[in-house]
Amino acid sequence: MKLYFSISLLFCLIISSIAEAQEVIPTYSDYLTDNLYLLHPSMAGAANFNKIRLTARQQWFDVKDAPSLQTLSVNGRLGEKIGVGGIVFNDKNGNYSKQGIYATFAYHLLLSRSELDLNQFSFGISLGVIQHSLDQSGFTAFDPLIGGANPSDIYGNMDVGMSYYYLDFFAHATVKNILPVRRELFYSAAVPNNQRKYLFSTGYVFARANSDWSFEPSILFQLREQTSEKSLDANLKAYRTLEFGELWGGISYRRSFEGAEYTTDGTKIKNQQLQYVTPFIGLEYKRFLFAYTYSHQINSIVLSNNGFHQITLGYNFGEDRGRYDCKCPAIN
Repeated sequence: MKLYFSISLLFCLIISSIAEAQEVIPTYSDYLTDNLYLLHPSMAGAANFNKIRLTARQQWFDVKDAPSLQTLSVNGRLGEKIGVGGIVFNDKNGNYSKQGIYATFAYHLLLSRSELDLNQFSFGISLGVIQHSLDQSGFTAFDPLIGGANPSDIYGNMDVGMSYYYLDFFAHATVKNILPVRRELFYSAAVPNNQRKYLFSTGYVFARANSDWSFEPSILFQLREQTSEKSLDANLKAYRTLEFGELWGGISYRRSFEGAEYTTDGTKIKNQQLQYVTPFIGLEYKRFLFAYTYSHQINSIVLSNNGFHQITLGYNFGEDRGRYDCKCPAIN
């Protein structure tokens, strides 16, 4: 019975890892730490400052070769309407790894008569080149389907998105991994060449006049086209304005709509949905940013209770275009 339980649990974990690994840049909770550009290409150059953000994420410190992700992103405005950006990332999961680079072009269309009232549509497109590699240096047996050495392949993909801001309301819609990719080297019938994914997020910032506090409830909905897998984030974020900058923090809850079956005794089949609780906190000191995010999986069956840790470092540079008379922190 214990063997059956172990096999069932291992199978569920492998399927979950494959699903995450097939994303070019996995969708975690980076966007909550002032990093919306990682998800939505339309946010390149949308803010009043140009931004550079560095993230480092590590899962399960007590598990060898656990997934880890590092990203470096830069985005800013050229002129009044053009935004540009770039992302470099390194994603590693056991013996598999991905490295890639994305370049982004965005166009920002102001609909209001003046720049005091925010009413803006933004459109963006990102083009990327990704290298997928397999490190076989620690393998004890030869796999004729893959071959020897450390194989790798290179492919491209594309994301498109749009954002809308009206005063303290915002909404984003993005399609990621638009191009179908059949990677011959790592091809498996269990991994479809369609990795297209749809993201939709929206929220509103509540603030009283002359108050140093503001509150931002928001949601993020994700849908994978090929498998129809869906998940939803429910978020609450609070901001406190300080003399030298801003302190903010909050909590996020993610739940998948589909479940994975498992058994603990070999007879009774149970089902559980993927669930995460993610508290986060950040500080902006003048033009510098520091944020910490912790994700804890609250399923009955987990690989480790250590959770996922992420640190974000940032710097805002260039001229302050501070134009909008609203809280709207992602813009201001």
